[in-house]
Amino acid sequence: MKSSRYFSTRAAGLPLGALGLLAIGAAALPWLAPARSAEEAVRIPPPALDEKVFAGPATATFAGGCFWGVQGVFQHVEGVTQAVSGYAGGAAETAHYETVGTGTTGHAESVQVTYDPSKVSYGKLLQVFFSVAHNPTQLNYQGPDRGTQYRSTIFVANDEQKRVAQSYIAQLDKSGLLSGPIVTTIETGKTFYPAEDYHQDFMTRNPTYPYIVYNDLPKVEALKHLFSDIYRENPVLVSQNRS
Repeated sequence: MKSSRYFSTRAAGLPLGALGLLAIGAAALPWLAPARSAEEAVRIPPPALDEKVFAGPATATFAGGCFWGVQGVFQHVEGVTQAVSGYAGGAAETAHYETVGTGTTGHAESVQVTYDPSKVSYGKLLQVFFSVAHNPTQLNYQGPDRGTQYRSTIFVANDEQKRVAQSYIAQLDKSGLLSGPIVTTIETGKTFYPAEDYHQDFMTRNPTYPYIVYNDLPKVEALKHLFSDIYRENPVLVSQNRS
């Protein structure tokens, strides 16, 4: 089912404003209610197996519900040089928001993270992903969003990322710290396609947007609390990298 967090009714290609949503009323939009806020973060240990430190930038791609929140979280991680919202899992011709929203394209709303391995490892990014960015015990939904386009998936770039991700999932399942078994899938050989400009830096540009307030800002607060050693106050933005 397509989430009601975003409406096809928009002016100049932009989402309906927060004031307009509030005027509609919480009764009509159940995700406005505080009860539908972000999943609580979980304190988990770092991975026992991590990638080898190497020079130069690397990329990691994650899917875990709405890309607004996942992007917003990783933009506050020290060592991340870029986090771009987009689509992965399907074909280039269907990598468009309205089409992906049908749940029939094979795409998932994803975030591609570019990072400096000498400052933050792939394993640390996985720890953030499993702990605060989303709930890995929920497969095809996160919060109010339903459908395979919101699935919990790691799009690995190489065999080492696959090995680290598989090992960490097994480690966390064995720990019993999460509310249930991890259902996150690992997908290989998938191309990432950047999303439309109006989705980029959405959390930073729309901090009072009701969906952001209830579902995503708590994730950033959890990152600040649980990962103070890698938390950066000023997010790295797509718009900054393009300037």
